[in-house]
Amino acid sequence: MRYEFLLESYESERVKVVSAWSMFRDEDLSFRPHPRDPRGRSLHEQMVHQCVSEDVWFRTMLGIDVGAPPLPEEETRLAFMRQYAEDSAKRLAALREKEEAWWEEEATFFDVQRSRAWVMTRRMTHTAHHRGQQLAMLRMLGREEYSNYGPSADTGGLMQSHAPTIYPYDSLEALLDGEAAGGKKVGLPGPGSQPVTERPGR
Repeated sequence: MRYEFLLESYESERVKVVSAWSMFRDEDLSFRPHPRDPRGRSLHEQMVHQCVSEDVWFRTMLGIDVGAPPLPEEETRLAFMRQYAEDSAKRLAALREKEEAWWEEEATFFDVQRSRAWVMTRRMTHTAHHRGQQLAMLRMLGREEYSNYGPSADTGGLMQSHAPTIYPYDSLEALLDGEAAGGKKVGLPGPGSQPVTERPGR
């Protein structure tokens, strides 16, 4: 199927969302980039936005309703991870049933018409945009940062330095079980001896 790459991308993106949330601690929920500036969402607000906005996009633009409230009853970090993992798995299953023609049909994207393939691409870039904000918040908090797309400063530095890609858990199931048990992430080697910049002389 021509749009299999979108299914593969969404499958990995949903794991990346939960993986990013697993790198925070429970006490980080109220943290925002600037403590006195409400324009920067707190971690809690970021999690709410991810769950609610994805639910709205899928229901109103793609016609996929998982039949569940987008937010967990108890808004804890673990509950958000479980809720999003469950709902996004249902969305992925629904997408897998769609024929190629469905992806090419137009849907209403706010006030314009776009193909469903285009809408899905924009949905994933929207998610990645907010996840990037959250990964920056991890650095503000001084937390370790595992791989999300590739090596990080905590997994050994730059790709050019042959740093490895290290995810906190081997699977989404292991992640949820590990975080429910208080956290069982794999160890990190740290940045290594090479500068984590492409221009170390400046």
